[in-house]
Amino acid sequence: MLLPDVALLRRRDGVAVIGAAIVARVAGEGHRPIAGRLGVPVDTVRGWLRRFVADRDAIRAHFTRWAVVLDVELGAVMPAGGGVADALEAIAVAARAWVLRFGSMDVWRIASVLSGGRLLCNTSSPFPPVR
Repeated sequence: MLLPDVALLRRRDGVAVIGAAIVARVAGEGHRPIAGRLGVPVDTVRGWLRRFVADRDAIRAHFTRWAVVLDVELGAVMPAGGGVADALEAIAVAARAWVLRFGSMDVWRIASVLSGGRLLCNTSSPFPPVR
């Protein structure tokens, strides 16, 4: 079965909704207000955010590798103010590199593609290799 780029593995909600929750969390918003605004159960949002926080270092490393592969002239990826913010910044930098190389596409769809749909997957090998 092929996973569409608007989805993540084992997640019912679209990647854009999940991404909006992650961005709001990095901006300092709590999981309850995020859930209310997005119309998603509180426990679901809390689960997304906990998984993102738990995997922040792997997410940062994975998307930084992709950014370098997609843009060989990329300079240093600067810290954004903490582990979770750094992981989000790495996604943004990789998405920018994708857009420069392939053309416009939604950031969170790019994140889904580059992670093989495994952005918030809870397996021991969450990301496909960067080639």
